[in-house]
Amino acid sequence: MTPALEIDAVAVRFGGVQAVAGVSFSVASGELVGLIGPNGAGKTTLLRIIAGVLAADVGRIKISGQDVTRLPTELRVRQGLAITHQIVRPFRSMTALENVTLAAGHGITAHPLRALLRYSRTAERTRARAVLASVGLAGTEDKAVTALPLGQLKRLEVARALAVDPTLLLLDEPLAGLNRREAAAQIDVIGAINRRGVTTVLVEHNLAEVVRVCRRLIVLDQGRVIADGAPADVIAETAVREAYIGKGANNAAA
Repeated sequence: MTPALEIDAVAVRFGGVQAVAGVSFSVASGELVGLIGPNGAGKTTLLRIIAGVLAADVGRIKISGQDVTRLPTELRVRQGLAITHQIVRPFRSMTALENVTLAAGHGITAHPLRALLRYSRTAERTRARAVLASVGLAGTEDKAVTALPLGQLKRLEVARALAVDPTLLLLDEPLAGLNRREAAAQIDVIGAINRRGVTTVLVEHNLAEVVRVCRRLIVLDQGRVIADGAPADVIAETAVREAYIGKGANNAAA
């Protein structure tokens, strides 16, 4: 089966900093992979390269077997990609339903003439209601996004991504800023999305919740992959422990 995502020797440098240094891995269709590592490891930078927000200096990216290395973000979305960001940025003048309806109509708004000739948004609103319900936001449809707490805004960000019908979903710290109850609920939503067949790559610092839902972890440190495998095996690796707590602290603990 063709992998949902293939990363081949991707690297990028910002000035004198090698943010991503020759990263290679693949994600099978249907996987839920945790991409973890200490602050500054290059996780978010790598997600942005995959999404086309940043251009790699070298390397190649494939989505569902198609080389997207030189494609802009909007064409990667048409290839099946969706991404959420740590800082939620909904359209604050709109309701929750309107935000998701806009995303659900991406196939129309991508073509200006088609958008001008089509007046009904019934199908997109119906789709948006279903997506909101699927992430636990039923009942919020007519609420202004400014009235939603952070936990619901995080789910709205996921709902907007799902509305474009992705086959590959990239999540950048979807639990950031949430309390324990909200984080557990959010990770349950992510697990349910993956079980419906959406391949998911999750960048997150809440390791307890990541381990609870992921069956595979990839660890970055200083822009390089230092571990890849089952969560228990990865977390037990000395290189991973040193990346998180420092070599000296790890030796003292031993």
